[in-house]
Amino acid sequence: MSRTYGIEPGVLAIAHRGGRSLGPENTMETFERSFALGYRYLETDVRTTSDGVCVAFHDRTLRRVTGRPGRIADLTWDEARRLRVDGTAAVPRLDELLAAWPGVRWVIDVKQPTSLVSLVRVLRRAGAARRICLSGTWQRWLDDAAEALGPQVSTALGWGNLPRYLAGGGPFPRARYVHLPLMAGSWRVPSPALVARSHERGLRVVVWGVDRATDIHRLLDDGVDGIITDHPDVLREALVARDAWRAPTAPVRRRARPRTPTGTEASTG
Repeated sequence: MSRTYGIEPGVLAIAHRGGRSLGPENTMETFERSFALGYRYLETDVRTTSDGVCVAFHDRTLRRVTGRPGRIADLTWDEARRLRVDGTAAVPRLDELLAAWPGVRWVIDVKQPTSLVSLVRVLRRAGAARRICLSGTWQRWLDDAAEALGPQVSTALGWGNLPRYLAGGGPFPRARYVHLPLMAGSWRVPSPALVARSHERGLRVVVWGVDRATDIHRLLDDGVDGIITDHPDVLREALVARDAWRAPTAPVRRRARPRTPTGTEASTG
């Protein structure tokens, strides 16, 4: 099957960690709220438990979102499933997310190299590589995953290569997207010239850290291809105002799927 990530015309509207202004980050409840707004592109982070289960979790440590000490990588899935983000919402498995919304495309931020084997296995078993864009810090991780998954998967330029890219370096043959921060300190990173140069190199420009309508409109005027936001409602309103919101052509209902209490991806399927 051919790649489906990014095939729609127009701007890619992407909810960061599900849309953190709508609820606890990287949780089923918050992903559902963005989905209900009409989002079909969602962003999440992937880490792996000690027994090899890929979960949607951003930080290396648990403290910020669960209030507990320790690291997600030191927990088994049976322990991780008992965590509560912001005291209310469970940590979801990646395979749960892929199964819940079969019509959703995902940006997956790979947080640790030890996740790669499990991540590739999950995407293969779900037949989901064609609706995925992998992002992350290190190009080698993304290239290894892309090599294993084949041409169906999309990748963004590793953030570790951004300084080289901004200085005119390259080429980066596997990358199809370049994800840019809106700001680096006091410097506004995206510019019309950078967007044009990226397009000349065959890269689509997606900007993250964008939450204000004024910034959204300016980026759209500059010709960016996608925006990742914590505020899906603000981005949606801005796109609607410009007649650029792409409503889903057909509803894709969330599929009910029972939570798996124990076990790794190697034992599920």
